[in-house]
Amino acid sequence: MRPAVTHRPDARGRFGAFGGRFVPETVMAALDELEAAVEEAFADPTFAAEMEALHRDYVGRQTPLYLAERLTEDVGGAQIWLKREDLAHTGAHKINNAVGQALLARRLGKRRIVAETGAGQHGVATATVCARFGLEAVVYMGEEDMRRQRPNVVRMGLLGATLMPVTAGAGTLKDAMNEAIRDWIASVETTHYLIGSAAGPHPYPYLVRELQAVIGHEARAQMLERTGRLPDAVVACVGGGSNAIGLFHPFRDDDVRLVGVEAGGDGAALHAASIGGGRVSVLHGSRSYVLADEHGQVEETHSISAGLDYPGVGPEHAHLHETGRAEYVPESDDDALRAFHRLCLLEGIIPALESSHAIARAERVARELGPDGVVLVGLSGRGDKDVGSVIEREGHPLRAVEPNPEPEREVVQ
Repeated sequence: MRPAVTHRPDARGRFGAFGGRFVPETVMAALDELEAAVEEAFADPTFAAEMEALHRDYVGRQTPLYLAERLTEDVGGAQIWLKREDLAHTGAHKINNAVGQALLARRLGKRRIVAETGAGQHGVATATVCARFGLEAVVYMGEEDMRRQRPNVVRMGLLGATLMPVTAGAGTLKDAMNEAIRDWIASVETTHYLIGSAAGPHPYPYLVRELQAVIGHEARAQMLERTGRLPDAVVACVGGGSNAIGLFHPFRDDDVRLVGVEAGGDGAALHAASIGGGRVSVLHGSRSYVLADEHGQVEETHSISAGLDYPGVGPEHAHLHETGRAEYVPESDDDALRAFHRLCLLEGIIPALESSHAIARAERVARELGPDGVVLVGLSGRGDKDVGSVIEREGHPLRAVEPNPEPEREVVQ
């Protein structure tokens, strides 16, 4: 039997020892207001009906469940099934959370939205829903991430968002989140902070999980319909952890192995594996595992994937780790890149580099399980945004081919 886990945070907003609220007094009232709005909305049939309609008509749900037959054959182990969040509107799972939080902001009467983004997909999703609902979007993004995720920078501009470059620190997701929080503290009466991950102060980890759980609910029903059984293992990449907790949550009471894949970086000193290489500390308003020194100072991180390049993890993941309900393992940049190319060449799918970490681990799990097993993988996003990073790392993928010579033409006298 799997160990029991807490499905809801307690009165302090904690999952076991993790979570809570570690924020200035100036935003406590806003968090209380949001918590009340969340409970009211989740109990309101009209909110559920509006979400369902937007999922169907705007997001494009349900997203498909796809059997990766050629990858399965090549690996030589268990069947590998992909939950295709890359086919949702905007190209990633982030839109699920953004739509729900936009509806909540509208309920709260807040017309200005701030957000952080690393890989740019949450920024794009935020800009998208703000355009849809006529809200002002302000997105903070580190300069390093702007450089390596240029296509998403352009998309946010086209959608009408104001992009705020962040030069502090390493210019990545942590630094963008710092600046978004500062903005929110200064404008909390008129601004909703649309956090993109299952992190931050309560009620955000719970709220984001509930909005992303549509992934797992769909996948669980689809697996039963398509195969007549549940998977042996469910695998998803974990940075802050929104796509993983959304996929894991509906399987929490099943005898199903849950595998979270962290960014192993260069395979040595530089990585972003908060659970595997971190310690319990406080980051961005929540107690969880953080890559920090003994004094609580956040350490440098690295991942080829901008969306995983974050020094913390959502508190519910920390709780799942401590209870033993889920396991968290690293995959290196190199292994993620190999999985990226294999999915391209074997299935005709260009995955996000975040998702490529999950594919790399799913291949290992499939070999462990053997041909009678079934593995479900969260394909959290598509890889259009990452092509530049792959070229920068490996060079241009196209081979130079000499053109066919012009055929000799017969001269007619």
